[in-house]
Parts: sequence; structure tokens; C-alpha cells
Amino acid sequence: MEGVTEAVNNLNISDSSASIKKNRIQVSNTKKPLFFYVNLAKRYMQQHNEVELSALGMAIATVVTIAEILKNNGLAVEKKIITSTVDMREESGGRPVQKAKIEILLGKSEKFDELMAAAAAEEALDNEEQS
Repeated sequence: MEGVTEAVNNLNISDSSASIKKNRIQVSNTKKPLFFYVNLAKRYMQQHNEVELSALGMAIATVVTIAEILKNNGLAVEKKIITSTVDMREESGGRPVQKAKIEILLGKSEKFDELMAAAAAEEALDNEEQS
């Protein structure tokens, strides 16, 4: 019993929310439309200067598309790409399966703020014309 008490006293409980990145977007094929993620990535880059896009399996193509849209529009520059495989279990405790994983780290381009300001001004002008 003494050993258990000592183990409990020495137990190091850390705040798991600290390890969760605030600028990471986990992309899914089925949950949201493509441009939801594109616009979310723009917002994250405004707040944090960079964004990490992450996906598993079939959603990898979606992440690559999002990154290419941001890069081709001059908003982002590629900082790092990491590929790996992760072991996952099929539903209801089935056999383990390996899934491909990609993480793409994008940073703001030099023209990011300028392009975002121009887009906001254009949107304001469009709203003015409609009213």
C-alpha cells in the first residue's frame, strides 16, 4: 500500500491542452467543404503567422489542395512537410490498420497582409454596391 501511495504522490499530471497546437487544422473529406478549410487557414495565419494542416488517408489530397490554393494565391509559403504512417484500429476493436498521414506547415507570404487587406476592401466595396 505504501508503494501505491508513493506512486500516486509522484504522479505527474500535465495539462494535455498545452500540447494541442492552436494553429493546427485537422482536415476531413466528409465534414466540411474545401473553402471552409481555406478560409480557416487564412484566419489562423493572420492570428499565428503560420498554420499546420494535417490529414489522414483519403483526406491527404484535400490538404494538398488547400495548401496549393493558398500558395498559388500568393498567401502562403511552404515551411515543412512531414509524411508518416499511424497505426489505427478499425471500428469496434477490429484489426490494426496503418494509415498514411501528412502534416504541412505553411507560413505567411511577404504579401499576405497586403493581399488580405485588398480582399477585405474589395468585399466592403461589393457590400456597399449591394445596399
